[in-house]
Amino acid sequence: MQIEKNQILKRENKKPILIDTFYDENKTKQPIVIFCHGYKGFKDWGAWDLMAKSIAEAGIGLIKFNFSHNGGTVENPIDFPDLEAFGNNNYSKELDDLNDVINWVAKEFKDNLNLAVNNIALLGHSRGGGISILKASEDKRVKKLITLASVCDFAKRTATIGDLKEWKENGVKYVVNGRTKQQMPHYYQFYEDFKANKERLYIESAEKRLQIPHLIIHGDKDTSVNIDEAYALHQWNPNSYIQIIEGADHVFNIRHPWTKEAITEELSEVITHIINFMQ
Repeated sequence: MQIEKNQILKRENKKPILIDTFYDENKTKQPIVIFCHGYKGFKDWGAWDLMAKSIAEAGIGLIKFNFSHNGGTVENPIDFPDLEAFGNNNYSKELDDLNDVINWVAKEFKDNLNLAVNNIALLGHSRGGGISILKASEDKRVKKLITLASVCDFAKRTATIGDLKEWKENGVKYVVNGRTKQQMPHYYQFYEDFKANKERLYIESAEKRLQIPHLIIHGDKDTSVNIDEAYALHQWNPNSYIQIIEGADHVFNIRHPWTKEAITEELSEVITHIINFMQ
């Protein structure tokens, strides 16, 4: 198993992106899955490493990364030491980050016989699912799409609603992180960017435009993103596949930190569906 953690993608006039790669060095032309974490998430959260290893062991390369403004740093990619960056994040920046990661993958593994750069899929969790849907609908390099507990609408999320007058006047509003207890800022630029790019950020129309296979996975005990959002995505794209994981919450019953060597039955089921879909 070839595993490389915390590779730094340096970009001109942009924050760097940290990338992890997992693949089987004994297999050739493996498809590539690029994983996008969700809101208040990061690539090293919970059991994402164990998920990546399981998928790679099945002969599918997995690449995961931290969005540049997720609140982590190159020195400390776990949790949120850089709340200023978090406050300056927005959906457009995340789409831009994902584009740069796809570019990096295409260039980095162009001559690598183990991985097939012409066979790229996106795998997005929660808000990362929404970003993945948008990107898949506009980038022909993406051949398949998998979403886990994905949102179906950015307009109704915490970061784009609320008392707009007060938010504009203050320039910032805060969301408490239940685990770290940090007051996490959202600067008003988030809303301005959303309004300026509303058409591009409309998940329903992106889902309806999809011409590639889409696997929708959702837990029936998800209290963060209602299961109705999965059914909405499936309704907008009847050619999609939907898998409901019984007893699974928003993170498939994983917690952070995850110190066990084994994963939950629910995440194991998710991984099985991903592998079958990719093969």
